[in-house]
Amino acid sequence: MKVLMINGSPHANGNTATALAEMGKVFEDAGVEAEVIQVGNKDIRGCVGCYSCSKSGKCAFDDIVNEVSPKFEACDGLVVASPVYYASPNGTLVSFLDRLFYSTGFDKTMKVGASIAVARRGGCTAAFDGMNKYFAICGMPVASSQYWNIVHGRDPGEATKDEEGMQTMRTLARNMVFLMKSIALGKEQFGLPEKEQKRATNFIR
Repeated sequence: MKVLMINGSPHANGNTATALAEMGKVFEDAGVEAEVIQVGNKDIRGCVGCYSCSKSGKCAFDDIVNEVSPKFEACDGLVVASPVYYASPNGTLVSFLDRLFYSTGFDKTMKVGASIAVARRGGCTAAFDGMNKYFAICGMPVASSQYWNIVHGRDPGEATKDEEGMQTMRTLARNMVFLMKSIALGKEQFGLPEKEQKRATNFIR
C-alpha cells in the first residue's frame, strides 16, 4: 500500500505539515508507505488548455507536475492538504491539481482520495469541498473521518493544540487504510466496475 501526500502550504513546517504528520504516524503503524511532497512553495503556473497532454501524455509545462504524475499513478491513496487563506484551497495547489488531474490519462478509478483544510478560523468547509471535486470527477472514493477533515491553527505548532482536529486526522488515516485494503481485496476478487464508453454532451452545439 502506498499513499501520496501533497502539502499545498508554502511553509514546510507549518500546521498543514503537522496535520499530514499526524496521519503519517497511523500509516507507518499500519505498514503503509507514505510520501509527502510539498508543492506550496513551488512556482507552479495554471493550466492553459493547450491539450498537448492528450497527445504527449504529460503536461507541456515540465515541472513538478510531471515529476509527481508517475507517483500518483503508482499510489493507492492520495491525500491533498491545503492552508486556507480566502475560503478556498491555496492558489498554487489549485494550479498543481488542475494540471496533475487533467494531464494524467491513467485510470484513477478506486484510488482513495482525502482532502484536508487547515485554517486559523473560517473558510475550511469551502476549501474542503473544492478539493474533493478532483476525486469525485474521476471515480476516486472520498475518505471521510469523524468530522470534516479540518484542523485549526495559525502559528506553527498550534495545530497540535486542536485535539479534535488531530483525532480527526488519525481517524481519517485509519479509514483510508481500511478503504485501500478493502478495495485491493475487492479488485482481486471482483475486478473494477464495468465502464461504459464515455459520452460527453456539450451544452452548446
